[in-house]
Amino acid sequence: MGLKKLIAILLLLGGAFYYSSCGLLNQNIMLRTKKDYVFDMPPDTVDPEYRISPNDMLDFRLFSKDGFKLVDLSSQAQQGGGNFNQSFARYLVEHDGLVKLPILGRIQIAGYTLRDAEYMLVERYRSYYNDPFILLNVQNRRVIVFPGDDASASVISLVNNNTTLIEALAMAGGLSSNGKAKKIKLIRRTELNQDPEVFLIDLSQIAGVKQANMIVQANDIIYVQPRLRLASDVIKEITPIVSLITSTFTIITFYNFIQSQP
Repeated sequence: MGLKKLIAILLLLGGAFYYSSCGLLNQNIMLRTKKDYVFDMPPDTVDPEYRISPNDMLDFRLFSKDGFKLVDLSSQAQQGGGNFNQSFARYLVEHDGLVKLPILGRIQIAGYTLRDAEYMLVERYRSYYNDPFILLNVQNRRVIVFPGDDASASVISLVNNNTTLIEALAMAGGLSSNGKAKKIKLIRRTELNQDPEVFLIDLSQIAGVKQANMIVQANDIIYVQPRLRLASDVIKEITPIVSLITSTFTIITFYNFIQSQP
């Protein structure tokens, strides 16, 4: 094989690597935004309470007589009765923010805090029960955390009603050594079929703690952008090309050796 052909092969392989690397390097970076992307502004005042969201599973308890039976446990034990005069069940908040409850049917509940939802339901049930007393809790709240490293995402269950962003990150093990503290995206679904809200949080400065005290909502995505690992990614990408070039040289050398034999 002539020198010109060899050079042509090397140029072809180099060009193939260049065009492939443009789209293949740093594929581990998810949820990218353009340079001119306008992020949503975190609220000036942090909402201190969790708000009910679609797909929440509500633990719903209804008592009469302003919860008298709930408190008067000793008399119930003495009487040997197990009837607490309550209704207990779990109900799913549907994708449109409505929940189907006994007697009331389907009502809007998404967007309420738990306390406000309890007050609202007390007024709704007042027509059917004497001094209704209602307890609400959410059982299946969770957020997804990408801490900035490969294959280390976590689904975090929110046990407390008022879990903050920084608490959720701590529950996931904190930022990875490869994560950018100054580029933390909190992606929040809003209404159905609407673009999500995207907040950019900077925890590289102490001033970012205020924003990190945002109360996370069910199904939030917390994404810590990883650093560009150009050197390691280039090595990973060029390894097959180097191997191919080495194999090509080996084949050419072997071919020339065979051709030189009498």
